Amino acid sequence: MCGLGYVGLPVAVAFARQFDVIGFDVDGRRIESLRRGEDWNGEVESCVLSASTMRFTDRAEVLSECNFFVVAVPTPVDKKCSPDFSLLVRACQTIGPVLRAGSIVVFESTVHPGATEEICAPELEKASGLRCGIDFKLGYSPERINPGDREHPLNKIVKIVSGQDAEALEIIADVYGQIIDAGVHRAASIKVAEAAKVLENTQRDINIALMNEMSKICDLVGISTSEVLKAAGTKWNFLRFTPGLVGGHCIGVDPYYLTSKAQELGYHPEVILAGRRINDGMADHVASRLVQLLARNHRLSPVARVGVLGMTFKENVSDIRNSKAVELCRALERFGLAPIAFDPIADKAQMEREYGISLLSKASLTKLDLLVLAVPHRQIMDCIWSDLPHMINDDGVVCDLMSALDRNRLKSGLQYWAL
Repeated sequence: MCGLGYVGLPVAVAFARQFDVIGFDVDGRRIESLRRGEDWNGEVESCVLSASTMRFTDRAEVLSECNFFVVAVPTPVDKKCSPDFSLLVRACQTIGPVLRAGSIVVFESTVHPGATEEICAPELEKASGLRCGIDFKLGYSPERINPGDREHPLNKIVKIVSGQDAEALEIIADVYGQIIDAGVHRAASIKVAEAAKVLENTQRDINIALMNEMSKICDLVGISTSEVLKAAGTKWNFLRFTPGLVGGHCIGVDPYYLTSKAQELGYHPEVILAGRRINDGMADHVASRLVQLLARNHRLSPVARVGVLGMTFKENVSDIRNSKAVELCRALERFGLAPIAFDPIADKAQMEREYGISLLSKASLTKLDLLVLAVPHRQIMDCIWSDLPHMINDDGVVCDLMSALDRNRLKSGLQYWAL
């Protein structure tokens, strides 16, 4: 198993129940942590890790013992929102020298249709000196792990599998079938499997963009978006999406892999990119509205006290990659405000290192003019009603981005705003 992050580790642990597994990651700190039975992402429990027979290593040469490789490394986008395949290429360059005849390499990283055969195959051939399709075979099985979701674990989600020929497909389907209770779906080709993955998250992105646009319209009309959704949701075929900040390393990233490939082929996607523009602009939109509310309350000044609860990309997950709560703080800073950031599960050192943001204690959130509930972690919501009276001024503004609060319980005098 190459790559032991949010995706790779649960897959590797599942495989280790059925096979001899070597878990490889280039981060030595990650390997040492896993050897101690600690998953700093919180996806695999310590008792499960400690009981696993998997061997952890950051030494690539150890992988020479393997003949079935699964690659699950991040595939982000750069500052121009163009796909960044550098980590995937690096993984191929690492695996290549230890490949042997008869090996199978399966990729789980999200890519555009064609990338496995057009980018990964040549890199593996170059690094190994072997011939793809003859000496070794390729497969693609897109990850479907939802970090923090305990209701849909790996084994209960149908797994898409694909191979570059019928023989490889059957081997890959059999291997994954050992760990997936929900069964496997044999895709017609590797490109089909790749396209299915980016479509899954692109569909969610577009639907959330629609809700975000609707929330802007509801705000202008002067009605509650959540009440509109509650009413519309009484229809049997209404799709239940809600507005919000779209961050993380999947929904806010994967559509760009699809659009970049389309543009390379001469087609300019309109709906997908429109959805991306809406969702990428939501942090600035929220900041602008909050500044307006502060101004109306005569609270807008460089010394206004603003607190932001939750800084990760989604609730109950410690991952801060592509966090839109961070973008919201940056947008508020551009208006001359100095947000106080609090998050009970985000890594303080990582937040400081990646974004230069200091996570302060909850005790720092007092006498606020504006309180932003950005990411409603369970640890925040468990005590939010006892904390609120100490946090915010009697005539302050409460911004509830995900409509997680019962506004009827708020103290009279507080101004409430939600997407």
